[in-house]
Amino acid sequence: MNAQLQYEVEQFYYHEAYLLDHRRYEDWLNLLADDIQYAMPLRVTVDNKEGSNINENMTYLDERKPDLELRVERLFTKSAWVDNPATRQRHYIHNVVIHEGEAPEEYHVHSCFLYKRSRSSEIETEELFGEREDVLRKTEGKFTIVSRRIYPDQPVLTVKNLAMFL
Repeated sequence: MNAQLQYEVEQFYYHEAYLLDHRRYEDWLNLLADDIQYAMPLRVTVDNKEGSNINENMTYLDERKPDLELRVERLFTKSAWVDNPATRQRHYIHNVVIHEGEAPEEYHVHSCFLYKRSRSSEIETEELFGEREDVLRKTEGKFTIVSRRIYPDQPVLTVKNLAMFL
């Protein structure tokens, strides 16, 4: 990949992280393709026959855009006690590796993430870390996320809930 494409993809991810960190979820939804698949398979502690410790048949999340829109909508209701008071969060994205996709202007992008969150006056912070495999599509000069698979490194998640976007 060329340096300009690397820069553009990294800037896209930094912008996405900014939107999420500042709870601009409606703007974040605009970065997603209408046909997005957003999934987080389970990591297990035993390798399967192929040598992977990812169980693709079991997921923490397996959502499409209407599901994500509903989650965003719910975050701004009084019944969203899980996010009341609003969490303080940071998304760190790094080690971005880009490969050409099957279609023109489509890219397979691998990145690593660290997500940190604190709530109200609690001293304890929560974190998730791992890798993401995305398919990005560039249309009219703008990227959209067509697919995101999130692979946490922890086989047991230590966060209190999954009311976040990674």
